[in-house]
Amino acid sequence: MKRFYKDVSLQAEADGHAVLLDGRSIKTPAKAGLVLPTAALAEGIADEWRAQGEEIISDSMPLTRLANSVIDGVRTRQTDIEDEMVRYGGTDLVCYWAEHPQSLVERQARGWQPLIDWINTRHGVRLETTAGIIHRAQDVEAMARLRALVEDIGDPWHLGPLHMITTSMGSVVIALALYDGRIDADTAFALGELDEAHQREFWGEDAEATLRRERLLADVRMCARFIELVRG
Repeated sequence: MKRFYKDVSLQAEADGHAVLLDGRSIKTPAKAGLVLPTAALAEGIADEWRAQGEEIISDSMPLTRLANSVIDGVRTRQTDIEDEMVRYGGTDLVCYWAEHPQSLVERQARGWQPLIDWINTRHGVRLETTAGIIHRAQDVEAMARLRALVEDIGDPWHLGPLHMITTSMGSVVIALALYDGRIDADTAFALGELDEAHQREFWGEDAEATLRRERLLADVRMCARFIELVRG
């Protein structure tokens, strides 16, 4: 799409902050108003629109795309989003350790065990680990505590990026640790692809896999920034 505007500005509204293009508000794909909860997030999105050249490139506006997703999707199906995040806890990546080689098992222990200890100590969610890929059901009380923890987040503007991290990493524990400030975005990504990193050391990586990994890291960093901007 060709760029159709010259000026990008912000406008305070009763329910948040709007980004204006030549004085006109932006609409989401579902035709809702793109109204942001904080001035910081609105400014971040405005910068994406200012940075566009003669052509508008959607892939270069990740904050805008995630905000659209929150407004059109997360807000309208928040309970479903929360349910999906909790389901990830039942088969969370950090709970399924390798049986071998020992070097990978030790790496998982160094990276994942502190998160398992943290969510138990900090939030009372006692998750059990297992070796191999055979499903091991988590304790009912642990899952109930995890559900309460996810539901307590409440705000769809936080749930949107957290859901994205959860599904990308295969781990709600990693997402919640980032949200709590226990880890940063780069650490979250490294823990989520710990197995893949171990494999790369032995087998290398092709160009397509490298590009996919770079995009995933960019997404996790963007989600972390989105949360910071929502917090203002």
